[in-house]
Amino acid sequence: MAKARFKEKKDRPGADENIKEEGIEVSGTVLEKFPGGMFSVELEQRKQLVLAHLAGRLRKNRIRILPGDRVTLELSPYDLTRGRITYRFR
Repeated sequence: MAKARFKEKKDRPGADENIKEEGIEVSGTVLEKFPGGMFSVELEQRKQLVLAHLAGRLRKNRIRILPGDRVTLELSPYDLTRGRITYRFR
């Protein structure tokens, strides 16, 4: 019987290093819609503008986002002016 050449990914040393960092969850209001699925969102806590795109789950389920909608978004830990819209409030 042939011996397995490589171990599974989870067994390799350093496999935990590839885990992505968590985003910062904030809420805001959509101000403007841009072509290509981008949105300008104003944060509630501080009056800062963020450029955000739709999360895959919202895109897959065809959730419409319009200016004036309240949304939850996940900010990138590296660039606080970019984010991903994860939820639209009714």
